[in-house]
Amino acid sequence: MRRLWMMGVSLALVAGCSQPAPQTPPPAAPAAPAALGIRPQGDTEIQPDLSQVPQEVQQVFTHIDQNIDAHVEHLQKWIRQPSISNSGEGIPESAEMVKGFFDELGCQQTQVFDVGVTEYGSPGNPVVYAKCDEGAEKTLMIYWMYDTMPVTQPDAWVAPPFEGRLVEQAPYKKVLIGRGATNSKGPQMAQLNAFRAIKAVHGKLPVNLIFVAEGDEERMDIGLRKFVKDHPELLAGADAMLLFGSQAPSGGGGFGGGSEGCVYVELTTSGTSWGRGPTVSDIHGSNKRGVDSPAWRHIKMLASLVSDDGNTPLIEGFNEGRQPLEVWQEAELKAAAARTDMKVAAENIGVARFASDDPYTMLKSQRFGTSFNLDGIWGGNMYAGGAGAILPNKVTSKHNFRYVPKMTGPGIVKKLRAQLDKNGFKDVEIKMIGDVPWARMNSDHDAGRALKRAYEVMNIPHGNLRAEYGIGGGGAAAGGYWPAYLFGNGEVGEKVSPFAGVPIVGGGGGHGGRAHAANEYYVIEGAGKVYGMAGAEKVVVAMAYAFAGKIPPAPATSTN
Repeated sequence: MRRLWMMGVSLALVAGCSQPAPQTPPPAAPAAPAALGIRPQGDTEIQPDLSQVPQEVQQVFTHIDQNIDAHVEHLQKWIRQPSISNSGEGIPESAEMVKGFFDELGCQQTQVFDVGVTEYGSPGNPVVYAKCDEGAEKTLMIYWMYDTMPVTQPDAWVAPPFEGRLVEQAPYKKVLIGRGATNSKGPQMAQLNAFRAIKAVHGKLPVNLIFVAEGDEERMDIGLRKFVKDHPELLAGADAMLLFGSQAPSGGGGFGGGSEGCVYVELTTSGTSWGRGPTVSDIHGSNKRGVDSPAWRHIKMLASLVSDDGNTPLIEGFNEGRQPLEVWQEAELKAAAARTDMKVAAENIGVARFASDDPYTMLKSQRFGTSFNLDGIWGGNMYAGGAGAILPNKVTSKHNFRYVPKMTGPGIVKKLRAQLDKNGFKDVEIKMIGDVPWARMNSDHDAGRALKRAYEVMNIPHGNLRAEYGIGGGGAAAGGYWPAYLFGNGEVGEKVSPFAGVPIVGGGGGHGGRAHAANEYYVIEGAGKVYGMAGAEKVVVAMAYAFAGKIPPAPATSTN
């Protein structure tokens, strides 16, 4: 009917020649995207001291403030691209996206490397490599990870994890919620935005860059390990490495670079290996009345490996080789404990309380402790709610062991095997998923001093650089491994490549939280002594110029 009516209208218009044909209205212009309205300074109490930086750096700072909306949109677009290494979701697309970042920055050499099958039997995810030759005297290597953890509890999120929504979260007027927001797309995008800003204003960077971006950080860096083994020549020429970082919730800036060790295993109890219970598949749960259960055996096995409170591994020789803390580390822990609010520290990582109520004990455990964690367990009826009688034929649990110098991951796995055998569980199978050995670094080198100079320029409170070699530092919960052993020139738990290594420093401005948890966030508009995204970018700019020797030393009257 609609078509016939339109035909009638057309004929009437032809017959009435004295009536001009109506003009088709021009199509409406597409609505301009709404500006995000980001306030570059947010509600911060601190500001950069522009008197300490040359005009060319001030110009970059101004560019960042004027373009911060677009910079935040860059992060939103990256958050919207899932990159979950445990499932593989979005990994190939993410690798190409990261390569596009480096192409857009103007790097002359960019490549997505297929690393192939790793020594642990699993294929590694691609490593994205880039080299930006700016004709500068110094070259800074940048470590990135583009993979994230899965979303395990979607109902607990206040915004969809891959939307990149901006929300208010006291004391911040704007934070970005999303998987990977702080671990680690937010801090990394702050770096990229900073380099983009320098190029936009001056056409070239003050330093050459080498980017190494892996897609297996949440899978024990298995692909990166193979990449560094196979291509040490691609890392040659670097003078130092910068690891992304951020401020503590109090606003303090740190100097990282070292890493704890972590070895990851799966333990499996099955009717087949045990010789009791179901062997071919799960069976009906009603059979439990006369059939042994591999699932209950698995629970008993796990209970035999830890103390009643679950906090102490009951594995003979577990701490063998463990290096005691040095005097300076004890002193720093005591100083940090004196200014630690246990309630705030617990809230920052989303726990009711720590295992110890003593700040010193908590900090010592979090920064230099060892642990045996149960990361997950599965088998049988895995559906929430409802019922369904199942007697599982196999149960598997995942575990990570955190360890410190001079312990070794393979050594821990060997001791675990011996303990299981001694406890009567010779049938339980161990599969080693991967190992990231520890690394010790000092921060008193050109890159560390450049980061310190950036903190001074930005008025970020910070501690002292250390010539002593440590495995980490920072906030109240400083744990978390990263593959420093592949890049550092300090003492490492395992040397896997002829690459000699470079000095490493980790740190930065800005802040984020709830890594690996629901409602992961990155601060967009800062508050108090914590910078937002614009401030985080300015720290990177200042560090790069200081590393290039283009920011003069701090005035003698500086109180930082």
